[in-house]
Amino acid sequence: MTADEDERLERAILDLLGQRRPDASVCPSEVARSVHRGADDGWRRLMEPTRAAAQRLSQAGRVEITQGGEPVDPATARGPIRIRRPR
Repeated sequence: MTADEDERLERAILDLLGQRRPDASVCPSEVARSVHRGADDGWRRLMEPTRAAAQRLSQAGRVEITQGGEPVDPATARGPIRIRRPR
């Protein structure tokens, strides 16, 4: 990933959250699909970079990473996650 792609993913996370209710969350796959914009499944290669972008935003206090609706440490989270605004 380039710095430009990392910034696009971070921006996409914040943009998608900005389009939702304040208490809503987004799935990393939604973010990856919004950045990829292709008809194929190339968005899948963006899943780990999307999780990394969410982790950076979480460390900056701009989002929370959740599992089962509860905040988790993004560095140790395994399995499906959601991204939401901090509460």
